[in-house]
Amino acid sequence: MAEELRLVLIVISVLVIGGLLVHGLWSVRKKDSPEVAPSERVEPMQDTPSHTPVEPKEPVVAQRDEPQFGELNFDANEPQIDTSVAQTPIEDDLQVVQEPELEPEPESEKEAPADVSDFVIVHIQMPEGLSMQGSKLLPAVNTLGFKYSEEGFFNRHIDPAGQGPVLFRLVNMYNPGTFDIDNMEQFSTAGVSLFMTLPCEGDGLAAFNMLHSAAKKIADEFGAQILDAEREEMTVERVRQYVEQVRAFSA
Repeated sequence: MAEELRLVLIVISVLVIGGLLVHGLWSVRKKDSPEVAPSERVEPMQDTPSHTPVEPKEPVVAQRDEPQFGELNFDANEPQIDTSVAQTPIEDDLQVVQEPELEPEPESEKEAPADVSDFVIVHIQMPEGLSMQGSKLLPAVNTLGFKYSEEGFFNRHIDPAGQGPVLFRLVNMYNPGTFDIDNMEQFSTAGVSLFMTLPCEGDGLAAFNMLHSAAKKIADEFGAQILDAEREEMTVERVRQYVEQVRAFSA
């Protein structure tokens, strides 16, 4: 037993001594080897993405068509009103002509403002469910001095006898916008419109007063309502605006 313990101790001693020798040799070699300078260290290469330069593109500008403005035309051969739809307000087919913007002129050469429309329109609208009968409308407009024209409208001339330039017109408020003089007994409409082109012949303010007076008489005759161009109830303020509009086109 004692012999075996001695052998074990001898083996352990040899292993410990051998380990110490190996560790000493490794330490000596490490001290003798030159250290690599920090500047000489090779950094690991990193993949850098390559970028391909992209040339800027010119912005694409969408082209828009400028709005086109229609001209007022009462030529019966080329009507501006779609006659395929019945009882449609004719004002939807009329486009106000706008004058191009102009440079400011000296006060000595005043002209009509560029943003003023070239006509005045007054509607006479019947209450919902009611209509004007042609048999009653015809004598009413004749009494007011209107004369039937070949275009199918009733015109109010400077001369009550139907001579001279037209001051304003009376048209059907609904498509087709005209009147059939030969069938007025069977005709009916929910409203009519009085139309005045600017500038007008003669005294513009006198012509407008005549138009407004005719509108009131027709409205009273049929129990209708007077509306402005925007189909709003005619007010004193709106009448004043019409007067200023007429003055702007007067000489």
